[in-house]
Amino acid sequence: MTLVELNHVSKSFSKGDETITPLDDVSLQIDAGEFVSLMGPSGTGKSTLLNLVSGIDRPDSGTIHVDGTEITGLSRSKLADWRAANLGYIFQTHNLIPVLTAYENVELPTLLLPLSSAQRRDRVQLALEAVGLVDRAEHYPRQLSGGQEQRVGIARAIVAHPKVVVADEPTGSLDTETSQQIQVLLQRLNQELNITLLMVTHDADVAAIASRQLLLDHGRFLESNGAPQSDNNKASLSS
Repeated sequence: MTLVELNHVSKSFSKGDETITPLDDVSLQIDAGEFVSLMGPSGTGKSTLLNLVSGIDRPDSGTIHVDGTEITGLSRSKLADWRAANLGYIFQTHNLIPVLTAYENVELPTLLLPLSSAQRRDRVQLALEAVGLVDRAEHYPRQLSGGQEQRVGIARAIVAHPKVVVADEPTGSLDTETSQQIQVLLQRLNQELNITLLMVTHDADVAAIASRQLLLDHGRFLESNGAPQSDNNKASLSS
């Protein structure tokens, strides 16, 4: 079943007197339960694509559907509610709040949902168990290693049981050993919890952990074997 669908999406930005168009007439489909990685040269719109799928930004044209909801048609307030209930975001630099414990950082997204305190507690406990950090729940970010901080960030991204999780260079700031641990964790979350993942990375080895690898190249999405996608999944990109 198609979970994420982009149809002829374009997005431009103004930089001084120059107009930059990182995404131009992009179409893409991602099925529920897929783990998709996305690579490509700088400036081809990979992070822009994540921000559009997550509702952080809006396209100039085209439509985006997630689980049947056209998020491009939602008002700002409804989009915020939708994002809280349906979208998890894993950042490269963790973005944890330093004065909150690991538990409190993970709990934050649940405060936006109509949950009781007991339900929030259960969600946080499950998320911390999933990333192996129950014993670090009361630690502050300064008391955690870089890998543990990223695990907290991942727990925060999945705590609301989102429809899709997007990850922007989730291993980009980690050493090799810690990066490998996070890669294993992402694969496990996808395979065991059936979490749909869309990940941007510059590292081919990290991209290879996904069940489907895409490359933005000369205006089209290519599969990892270099073959173009079917016509309804083609992307047109402006450099």
